[in-house]
Amino acid sequence: MSILIVNNSRWLNFWLDALKESRPDLKVHVYPYDGPPEEIEFAISWNHPLGAFKQFPNLRCIASTGAGVDHILRDPELPAGVQLTRVVDEDLTNDMATFTTTLVLSHVRGLFSYKVAEATQRWEPKTYQRPKDVKVGVMGVGVLGTETGRQLKALGFNVQGWAKSTKNIESIPVFAGDAGLADFLATSNILICLLPLTKETANILNKTTLSKLPKGAYVINVARGEHLVDADLLEMIDSEHIAGASLDVFRTEPLPEEHPFWAHPKISITPHIASITNPASAVRQILANYDRLKQQKPLLNLVSLTKGY
Repeated sequence: MSILIVNNSRWLNFWLDALKESRPDLKVHVYPYDGPPEEIEFAISWNHPLGAFKQFPNLRCIASTGAGVDHILRDPELPAGVQLTRVVDEDLTNDMATFTTTLVLSHVRGLFSYKVAEATQRWEPKTYQRPKDVKVGVMGVGVLGTETGRQLKALGFNVQGWAKSTKNIESIPVFAGDAGLADFLATSNILICLLPLTKETANILNKTTLSKLPKGAYVINVARGEHLVDADLLEMIDSEHIAGASLDVFRTEPLPEEHPFWAHPKISITPHIASITNPASAVRQILANYDRLKQQKPLLNLVSLTKGY
């Protein structure tokens, strides 16, 4: 059974090296593949060309090289019966939590505004907020969101979560479903989006949602660009209902040069680097699933095709 890598990113060679180092005798192919299509039963993927998998009649598993699988599920021609897995990795989880915590701390201490003042050589000391006086709302309390909440809680922030369904997390209250969304938003001074991208969560950061946040709230999106309605965020910031935003993900990446986010003084941009999978670490769980597939055992970190996560 061969492994096919379908990876339209600069990390392709890192995955090849990690696989070869872990299993020197493993048959690994790179897409586009012109060998016998029936040989391919296991694929490793990130941002594959739509329709790429339909040529493999025996494909049984597609392993995302990241925590999300929306880039796979967007393909309308996925083979029937294929299983999807995702990466759940301690390094990936901690990287996301520490990055997001850094953004929260930078906002409450006013570091983003000082960066703007630095460009014009303005010396303007300002007051700042303390963690105990700030409530952070985490939208999406899966593995990444839960760890982010725990790290913020350890720093003294008041933390609450929101999820599609009821969840119990020690010391972090979680609002659930549409019924709990309004109350969750109304009490979140900083809103962090860590939701999976699904039909239900696309465009969830819109004018209606953002207007329910307290005046002066701050928005952090480290999930997917499609969660955010760009024009609505700009309108809410310019009306001063939203204080600003830190964005790591965008509808089009790289973010086009002409996009108004670049020039906005209250929007901080990073190039989708909040949490990057380390192939040397994550390859172990992918190969474990490769072995389990051969042994006809249940796969680890399996994704629900109906839920999308």
